[in-house]
Amino acid sequence: MSIRIGIMGYGNLGRGVECAILQNPDMELTAVFTRRDPATVQLKTAGVKVYSAEMASKMQDQLDVLILCGGSATDLPVQTPEYARMFNVIDSFDTHARIPEHFEQVDRAAKEGGKTAIISVGWDPGMFSLNRVYADAILPEGSTYTFWGKGVSQGHSDAIRRIEGVVDARQYTVPVESALEAVRAGQNPELTTREKHTRECYVVAAEGADKARIEKEIKTMPNYFDEYDTTVHFISLEELKRDHSELPHGGFVIRSGQTGMEKEHHHVVEYSLKLDSNPEFTSSILVAYARAAYRLSQEGAHGCKTVLDVPPAYLSSKDGAELRKSLL
Repeated sequence: MSIRIGIMGYGNLGRGVECAILQNPDMELTAVFTRRDPATVQLKTAGVKVYSAEMASKMQDQLDVLILCGGSATDLPVQTPEYARMFNVIDSFDTHARIPEHFEQVDRAAKEGGKTAIISVGWDPGMFSLNRVYADAILPEGSTYTFWGKGVSQGHSDAIRRIEGVVDARQYTVPVESALEAVRAGQNPELTTREKHTRECYVVAAEGADKARIEKEIKTMPNYFDEYDTTVHFISLEELKRDHSELPHGGFVIRSGQTGMEKEHHHVVEYSLKLDSNPEFTSSILVAYARAAYRLSQEGAHGCKTVLDVPPAYLSSKDGAELRKSLL
């Protein structure tokens, strides 16, 4: 029997989830929910209906997992606790500083509803988080560094778009090359947030909008831009569509550590990603963790989880014997 998946939100991430489901034969897309007029949303999967977001609560017995594809700034802090009472849910909440409080709220809601929620799923937080934990546990004497980009951050772009007077925006995260080189060389530099990355913002402002106010709101936005050297470029909508329509991204997790009685041996562990499409890759991770959420729920493991709490085998469609034979 296929795992029945619902998608809440049909933007870049939602469309990516739809595509990823097609590559997983043990899953089927059952419904898509949107805040837009459902009649205006055209899916690529034949036979699947689009419903208004309000209809989700009436379809609790028709879905095994609901994948939430909203933004971290304002959507997921409200949506994930709300729907975790009704469904097994997956979200991609990526505001690192607020993950603990988001976890507590979702955990409480999921336990009240007898459901399983996995939050902050993606590549960072997500795959990078796992690699940070692995490397830290294996090399307890050392330092861990995370670099993002160069690439488009969906969460930061979404946060800019929510500012009054912004029509559209793209935000690029750019690693500082000298910092990256020092880490790879095993120098274990002490780096501030500002010394590791810069942020480049390309913003389309509404006609007559106060650009000075918009720029100030971007640069002072807590948890997003206030700790970075941020450059804001105001461009036309045509320029944005022409020059910034793709959504590449990537990054590195690097652990530099020492072993030996005198810490005489040095090691560098590096995990890297180079992505043509940030939303499509993130969506593929969401779908794999939807399988895990379904399995955990079947076992009665209710409440909120993160990627750190999920056995790797639960992500795979292969059974234990096949995994031991082909991937161990």
